[in-house]
Amino acid sequence: MRESAENAGSPACGAVVVGVDGSPASNLALRWAIREVTGRGVGLHLVHATGLPVGGQNYWRPLDLVAQACRAGRVLLRAAEQFVEKESGGAGITVTSGLVSEYPGEALVALSGFARTVVLGATGYGGFPGILAGSTTEAVATHAHCPVVVVRGRGTAGSLPEEGPVVLGVDEWHATDRAIAAAFDEAAWLDAPLVAVHAWTVAEYGAYPAGTGTESMITERRRFLATRLARWQEKYPDVRVEQVVAHNRTRRQLLEWSGRARLLVVGSHGRGAFSGLVLGSVSRAMVYHAQSPVLVVSKDSAR
Repeated sequence: MRESAENAGSPACGAVVVGVDGSPASNLALRWAIREVTGRGVGLHLVHATGLPVGGQNYWRPLDLVAQACRAGRVLLRAAEQFVEKESGGAGITVTSGLVSEYPGEALVALSGFARTVVLGATGYGGFPGILAGSTTEAVATHAHCPVVVVRGRGTAGSLPEEGPVVLGVDEWHATDRAIAAAFDEAAWLDAPLVAVHAWTVAEYGAYPAGTGTESMITERRRFLATRLARWQEKYPDVRVEQVVAHNRTRRQLLEWSGRARLLVVGSHGRGAFSGLVLGSVSRAMVYHAQSPVLVVSKDSAR
């Protein structure tokens, strides 16, 4: 089922929103989103942002340039709708689409207030002069009001991982209950095992207490991880869980696991001011360098 819109407005509440720019990375994000919504009864909303705001002296643009961008955007959206129809194989996904004039990051953050998840490619054309795809990705992952999936393929062909566990990074600061819940939900939906990874270093947790060493700290960290997951293991008894505790840097450990993961889930700081806060170092590293799709869930995200 397909409904197109000249103006995006708001997607159906709880829809998965996908940023579309016609790039191979955008198509890979569409593939991931199709898998995510098929069978869930969740709608798919495709949005293309022209990056040419109009109105007010600071946003003045030649009308022919705006019209050209709108025509190109409509072509992109039609192609994306056809791509979803072909890839879904008649799965009956409800698809809406819309064209907006804002910059891509601003548009996706605004739509995230209505969305279940925002999905975008890890790289792309950025769409428009002066817009870097990386800056858009980081802005959305940092400031969205819902979880954000940054899709990156594996290997030279850039294909989506078909197998592997859902890998969850757990620490004492950013692995909120929302991030843990999202990881268990995805693992249950995919019928995939869940690997919960907790890595630590002396720099993060201070010097060892007197009379203790690495083994004692690992035992204490294992206790912390088991306690952190206990509630969710009770709620999702069918999800197979492996707990990994490593004396290592969190970024290094998660990047290694991303090579085997079907999906990597990380928590992040809250949104803060749009112009100020950036992703935490671990979340940012995963968004830019992980070898699998990354689901970023902030403590302020709703799902």
